[in-house]
Amino acid sequence: MTKLILVRHGESVWNKKNVFTGWVDVPLSSAGIVEAIKAGEQLANINFDIVFTSVQTRAIETTMLALAQNKSDKTPVVIHNEGKMKEWTSIYNEEMAKNIIPVYCNWQLNERYYGELQGKNKTETAKEFGDKQVHIWRRSYDIPPPNGESLKDTAERTIPFFEDTILPQLKAGKNILVSAHGNSLRSIVMFIEKLTKEEILGLEIPTGKPLFYYLKDGLLEKINN
Repeated sequence: MTKLILVRHGESVWNKKNVFTGWVDVPLSSAGIVEAIKAGEQLANINFDIVFTSVQTRAIETTMLALAQNKSDKTPVVIHNEGKMKEWTSIYNEEMAKNIIPVYCNWQLNERYYGELQGKNKTETAKEFGDKQVHIWRRSYDIPPPNGESLKDTAERTIPFFEDTILPQLKAGKNILVSAHGNSLRSIVMFIEKLTKEEILGLEIPTGKPLFYYLKDGLLEKINN
């Protein structure tokens, strides 16, 4: 049974501080490290073939901490596609080259860009602009924060990437882990589960809690764990 696992990164230091993060590249908090390890323990028996993450540190950290718990003897290796990193990360041992889990980092999976809210405390922002306005920025489908992305904007980069890059690998029988962010994953879940614009607004994806799907007759179905 071909599996797709989606996992939101563990708690970041700015999640802990209740700050809008977006594309600011912050690491996991100590609690987030624990969450990533626990997520990996849940996934320990799955033999992953390919991993996709965003290019943001918190998602990559979560990937590596989770896969360190995996019972496969394969090594997760970040694949670089340009410059010296592409040339000088070549593996010259055939056995080891066959025994890796390729990890691809893709900006299309990055968190929603929060524009001028990035770095602002969420509670203080609500006091400044009002609870209702901040709720609209955070939870509406197509209204972006100042100079940022709406969920609709985010979906316009995540869903084509999912359709063009991830889905064909699933259909080829590859077990895939996607480590990304609350909003980038919400948009992908919206596509997979065919949720309406109204239904997606109420969906919250917790940090470090894997979502399980399997491919059946060319369609992805959710596994309730």
